[in-house]
Amino acid sequence: MQIQIHTDHHIEGHEALVTWATGEIKTALRHHSADITRVEVHLGNDNGHKSGGNDKRCVMEARVQGHSPLAVTEHAATLYLSVTGAAQKLDRMIEGVLARAARKDTAPPPVAPD
Repeated sequence: MQIQIHTDHHIEGHEALVTWATGEIKTALRHHSADITRVEVHLGNDNGHKSGGNDKRCVMEARVQGHSPLAVTEHAATLYLSVTGAAQKLDRMIEGVLARAARKDTAPPPVAPD
């Protein structure tokens, strides 16, 4: 699973942030790592340099083999909360998509009426 982290011009993409975020994402998505080819993370500050409530944004998009890209967005008071929240949302979304696909694959064939 490849993880790419991008920041807007209001967020410093320093190595410690990238290392921490990568670890959080890998931990949150570890159950699905064999199915995920790439995760793109976009971090931003919606209010720029002004302080404010839930102005830190994390958009996370996963490329899951055999499926369309899946994306979630989380707004929070800190970057750390936005990353962990988005990773948890994405984990639940991937779980649902893979579970539906598994049910579809194991469904019995339709029975023709007599």
